Amino acid sequence: MNIILIILVFGIVVFFHELGHFIVAKINHIAVNEFSIGMGPAIFSFQKKETKYSLRILPIGGYCMMLGENEESEDENAFSNKPVWVRILVIAAGPFFNFILALVFSVILIIGCGYDEAKIAAVNPEGAAYEAGIEVGDTIVEIGGKKVHFFREIQIYMLTHESASPIDMVVKKTDGSREKVTVIPKQGEDGNYYIGISRDRYNVAAKGVGGTLKYAFYETGYWVNATFSSLKLIFTGGVKSTDIMGPVGVGGAFNDIIEEVKEESSGVKETMLNIILNMINWCILLSVNLGIMNLLPVPALDGGRLLFLFIEAIRRKRIPQEKEAIVNLIGFALLMILMVLVFFNDIKNVFFS
Repeated sequence: MNIILIILVFGIVVFFHELGHFIVAKINHIAVNEFSIGMGPAIFSFQKKETKYSLRILPIGGYCMMLGENEESEDENAFSNKPVWVRILVIAAGPFFNFILALVFSVILIIGCGYDEAKIAAVNPEGAAYEAGIEVGDTIVEIGGKKVHFFREIQIYMLTHESASPIDMVVKKTDGSREKVTVIPKQGEDGNYYIGISRDRYNVAAKGVGGTLKYAFYETGYWVNATFSSLKLIFTGGVKSTDIMGPVGVGGAFNDIIEEVKEESSGVKETMLNIILNMINWCILLSVNLGIMNLLPVPALDGGRLLFLFIEAIRRKRIPQEKEAIVNLIGFALLMILMVLVFFNDIKNVFFS
């Protein structure tokens, strides 16, 4: 049962990404040869007009294969024969749909379980926050020059703050006044730095439609910032190999959460509701990650193809398709190597750690 839920989450995220390419291609009268969810041999497929729709056995990706996408074609409905701005819209539509999906699911999540406000429920009397005058009931509204909407944003900031250097914060006091404080984190036994605060375990409901939409945007923005922070840590060597997860690792982590939900929930109804909310949360996380990763200017990804198209728009001259194809092929080969390395890293972390 758990594996079906995990595959469903991956499938939803990939489906909406490819759907973005597909819809914008169709709007601009570009022929789509195949719309596929999954890779490898087809489990199920059917033909409708010029498009073949496929469900394939490996739930690790998908594709929207357009006529003239990787080769020259004389057909007026070929991707390669459309104006450069149309091609830019088609390629950008995949990541854009990922962000739309994340926003829609964020609305559902905020309605379903509210949000974790940055209001302090407990202060460690031996911690840095206590020494700075922060009290129970205060709300953190800014940390390190960044606005705070969720308690999670404080936690992720501390993950990237690996020293005892001072942190400037703005705190909203219980009387409504705002106070600037400077907190000097203290190192814990695990080597990480903490300021010694915690939140209430219960979330807060958003007020009205406006409040729900506002915090849904904040939720999506949180995952965007979290993704960029993670990329920064990866490129600066701030993460261990055990912290990097591919599809297998993500599936294992999601499986652990499902089992934890089953243990902590009372009754079938509550269990199902909590599993659904966790699935939505993972869809938001993965959708934002897929959207951002695909916008990176890496050959074979949407971002790499957009880079070629922007160069074409600036030069007003198309880059020879055979040269672009060679670069994309090299990029694809490197991505495959990276996927294999991540896969074996996942196997090591899941089964041998």
